[in-house]
Amino acid sequence: MENFNQVCVWEGTVVGANEVGSFENWVQLEFGVRAKYSEEVLTLPTPGVEGTGGRNDLFFRIHDEDVQKFSIARLVYGIRWWEDVLGNGNGELYPQEILEKYPKTW
Repeated sequence: MENFNQVCVWEGTVVGANEVGSFENWVQLEFGVRAKYSEEVLTLPTPGVEGTGGRNDLFFRIHDEDVQKFSIARLVYGIRWWEDVLGNGNGELYPQEILEKYPKTW
């Protein structure tokens, strides 16, 4: 994933293994930026809150040269930078393996 360093999280979004190419093409058409699908992760329950967890979150990366262009446009869709997810205390919603796989970069 050289030059695709900015990790994005789109909460509650399902793409599926068979639609990865379609998703990446859609991002190119919708935003004019290059994206690479990473994976989909089921969230853990919110500590102390029954009936939570199990939400499907999409993880993908944006090309380094496209980050600035994508930074505002993504907000309309609720797409968040991984660092914002972690900075707002929501890292607890993801398994330890995900926290280790996607370290905070800024």
